[in-house]
Amino acid sequence: MFELVKAGGWLMLPIIACSVVALAIVIERFWSLQPKRVLPPDLLPQIWKWSRENKLNDDRVREVQISSPLGRVLAAGLQNRTRDRDIMRDSIEEVGRHVAHELERFLNTLGTIAAISPLLGLLGTVVGMIEVFATITNVGVGDPAELAGGISQALITTAAGLVVAIPSLMFARYFRGQVDTLVVGMEQEAIKLVEVMNHSRTRPQPVKKPAVSQPPRGPKQ
Repeated sequence: MFELVKAGGWLMLPIIACSVVALAIVIERFWSLQPKRVLPPDLLPQIWKWSRENKLNDDRVREVQISSPLGRVLAAGLQNRTRDRDIMRDSIEEVGRHVAHELERFLNTLGTIAAISPLLGLLGTVVGMIEVFATITNVGVGDPAELAGGISQALITTAAGLVVAIPSLMFARYFRGQVDTLVVGMEQEAIKLVEVMNHSRTRPQPVKKPAVSQPPRGPKQ
C-alpha cells in the first residue's frame, strides 16, 4: 500500500486526506441520523400523557427540548401552547428549519469531497503524463523503465480519486434522502401536536345545570 502511495506522487496526500475526512463524516452521520435518536417514538405519547394529567409545565417542556431534534421542534410549539394555532405553527416551522439544517451538517463537505476527488485524480494523471513527455524529451522512448514512473503516477492517482469519490457520492445521496425522511416525520409529529393541543384548548366544557329549587310544601292536612 505504501508503495502505491509513493508511486502516486504528492497528489496522493490530498486524496488520502479526503478519504479520511469522508470516512469520519460517514461514521458520524450514521450515528447522528438514527431514527430512534432523531424521532423518539414515545415522545409524543408522553407529551399527551402529561397534558391529560395537567403535568405539562415549563420543566417538562425543557426536558422535551433537550431530548432530541424532534423534541426541539415540539418544544417550540409547547412554549406557545396557550396562544393561537397560527403562532404555534410559526414557531414550530422556525425551529424546524434550524433543526433540518443541523441534520444536513457535513453533507455539503461530503458532496464536495465526492466532486473534487476525481479532479485530484485527473490532476495526477496530467502531472504523470507531463513527466512521461518530459522523460521522452530527455531520453527518448528506448527505455521503458524511465517512462514507467509517470505512467504509474497517472493511473494510480486516477484510480485513487475514483475510489474516494464513488462511495462519498453514494453516502451523500443516501444521507440526504435520510434527512428528507426524518424531516417529513418531524412535520407529521408536529402537526399532530398542534391539532391535539388546539382541540384540548378549544374543547367546550360541560355546562352544569342549575339545581331546580323545589317549592315549599304546605302543612299536611
